[in-house]
Amino acid sequence: MTLLSATLSHPWLVVDLGAPQRVLSFAPHRPGFVHARQIIWREVRNADLTRDFAVETWFPGQLAQHGFIDAVGMLTSRDIRRYTRAEACVEGIRAAALATVGLGNAERVGHRQNRPCPEAGGSYGTINIAVQLAGPAPGWGLTETAQIEALTIAAQARTAAVIAARLDLPQGPMTGTGTDCLALAAPPGTQNFAGLHTALGEAVGHAVYTAVTAGAQDWIAENGSLK
Repeated sequence: MTLLSATLSHPWLVVDLGAPQRVLSFAPHRPGFVHARQIIWREVRNADLTRDFAVETWFPGQLAQHGFIDAVGMLTSRDIRRYTRAEACVEGIRAAALATVGLGNAERVGHRQNRPCPEAGGSYGTINIAVQLAGPAPGWGLTETAQIEALTIAAQARTAAVIAARLDLPQGPMTGTGTDCLALAAPPGTQNFAGLHTALGEAVGHAVYTAVTAGAQDWIAENGSLK
């Protein structure tokens, strides 16, 4: 089974899970625990993201128009052609991560930069990550508790990769952006733990760290440093 099969059709990046799965996210479209077969990226321009941009109505309309209304949907101003993907397998548990990494909206946790909107000379950017899990045997899956824990491991791996990129803000190293979004898909089941000491936690962490590291290096090569 191919995990996170991606199809690029600008301005859409369509990630197919192969079958409907339980997805946990804080995506702008269909957040929380939902069942979906697709996780969708929609690229937008910085110039589109004005203060009066009604994303709450515009984005569902765009998804419905293109037949994606049942998908989990995320937005990014990063060029979606620059997505990165990584996969890890630990003790038969597979984790795949696909990321778009834009760092123009840099933040350090516990502080706010109060960056202006693009039309005022600022810049948006976000780190969007999708993770998909598969187990060593038919019927393998996660409880909701384990899926929540796995999402925290993905967030931790994202942050570790961003810190390793060595982009500094006045308060210290950047830890993420103000608009990061993560989605994690897995079959439901009885596995109840997903911490760093588990094979599942190791697989998730390795895949996400690798994908975000590659995306951050690509962004730095293109942009040089934080503006």
